[in-house]
Amino acid sequence: MAQHILVVDDEESIVTLLQFNLEQGGFQVSTAMDGQTALDKALNESFDFIVLDLMLPEMDGLEVCKQLRQNKIMTPILMLTAKDDEFDKVLGLELGADDYLTKPFSPREVVARVRAILRRTKAAKRSEKDDNEKEKIVIGDVEIYSDNYEVFLKGNQLELTPKEFELLLYLANHKGRVMTRDQLLNAVWNYEFVGDTRIVDVHISHLREKIEPNTKKPIYIKTIRGLGYKLEVPLKDE
Repeated sequence: MAQHILVVDDEESIVTLLQFNLEQGGFQVSTAMDGQTALDKALNESFDFIVLDLMLPEMDGLEVCKQLRQNKIMTPILMLTAKDDEFDKVLGLELGADDYLTKPFSPREVVARVRAILRRTKAAKRSEKDDNEKEKIVIGDVEIYSDNYEVFLKGNQLELTPKEFELLLYLANHKGRVMTRDQLLNAVWNYEFVGDTRIVDVHISHLREKIEPNTKKPIYIKTIRGLGYKLEVPLKDE
């Protein structure tokens, strides 16, 4: 069955263009042209991916993204923005978007971004069929189950976006090693952001809010000044 994508934009020409290219790429596409309709559809239907414009009537894309995450809808979101403004991009990421793309854009690039994110999401969810039980990763009070995309902190399941999970899993698989921002960007996002490593910092901040007892004094994800980040097993007295 084709993967189902929701395309949301108030410009009919963009919706038509994206729908055509995504369907040519083998996806099933539904559309919405305002934020409220998009939210209603995403809450009541199952989608594999959402392409979401920032500036929408009725309800803007930031609010749609925020409400979806608050309702535990963790479908990957690619946010489109006509503004080449770092604030809008960062705010979208902070509210739970997985990626962003500034207009004007090539529809081929949108399809490529969608494929890249879905591919990595599928890889992270894929279980090893020959194993009845996949080994879990335990780091302090954090338990990571890569086969079913679950993370627990002290026995309580955490709600992570796909990109937050992939970033945490990558750090966990390289526990104790310093990962530069560029390494994380290339490994988790799977393409170049032309040096825009702020996306990594935003997602690290999200992870810290969810797993750190005190975000001002992180015990799991340590910042290595001038280099990047390192995931560590916290010391007992931390």
